[in-house]
Amino acid sequence: MIQYRAALGPVVVIALFFIGTKWSPFEPHPAPIDPPGSPTGTISWSDHDWDVFSSVVAGAGEAKLDKLPIGKLMAVIGTSFVGTDYTPNTLDIPGAEQLVINFRGLDCVTFVENVHALAVAIKSGAAERLNNRADVETEYEQILKTLRYRNGVIDGYPSRLHYFSEWIEENARRQLVTNISKHLGGIIDSEAIDFMSTHPDAYRQLGNLETLKDIQEIERRISERNRHFIPQDLIADIADHIQDGDIIAATSTVRGLDVAHTGLALWLDDKLHLLHAPLAGESVQISQLTLAERITSINGQDGIMVARAHEPGEPSLRNPVLATER
Repeated sequence: MIQYRAALGPVVVIALFFIGTKWSPFEPHPAPIDPPGSPTGTISWSDHDWDVFSSVVAGAGEAKLDKLPIGKLMAVIGTSFVGTDYTPNTLDIPGAEQLVINFRGLDCVTFVENVHALAVAIKSGAAERLNNRADVETEYEQILKTLRYRNGVIDGYPSRLHYFSEWIEENARRQLVTNISKHLGGIIDSEAIDFMSTHPDAYRQLGNLETLKDIQEIERRISERNRHFIPQDLIADIADHIQDGDIIAATSTVRGLDVAHTGLALWLDDKLHLLHAPLAGESVQISQLTLAERITSINGQDGIMVARAHEPGEPSLRNPVLATER
């Protein structure tokens, strides 16, 4: 970790010191049982989840990290979670669809979502309001719900943005990110998307026929859109235009599936790496290989999509081409 922190610069060392002194993801933590979900569609926060959240936010406030560009802030926050357990299927709880808050275990998507949401919360001054837990929890829930669900509304299982290309598109439409894949020379992936509906046995919720039909309609809409991605052979050529904290989606070679994995861009010693929660590593980590090397070495991945988070309240990147330069 010393190597990683030094590579990110002095401000990150300060940030990780503040965060690490309050809560360390490297230490084992018990995973308490979540209390029942509330009628509002939000699963209640455990005290441990609040401790993690408030420690990260308070540490960022003390280090004045809200002044960093949001991408740099996301890189700092993401690095503070290195060592956190990889835990799949945390969103697929029994019963009706609910907003799940869980910092104890992360998968590749919930890692990206929570880091992004934490950055927005910090930028919005959450550190100054931590003494009012209920209000801050509500604010964070709204931020996370906006990222995770279509139109920011929980309306059953199909309302969750299951396909990450749609996640990017929806959050770009709501001016939370910009998809810069096309600007980086991306080409169109025209393959139809239908993995979920053609593998219903892999998804408990798709045993319901109406839910399955809803997913099929969503897949039809995604398939009709132009999805740009950068082929793996071109990643090294465009790497200098990717910034710390950019959202990386590794495109899939599996029939009917758009994205196989997600993470955040991270520059170390002038080389672009991936900060992510991989199944293989069993915890949040920084890739040993460069991003280009990693994608090329995995048979099931053939390129990347890249999205850049907006500063809160910023409607768009003025010029995505110029804005991509480090």
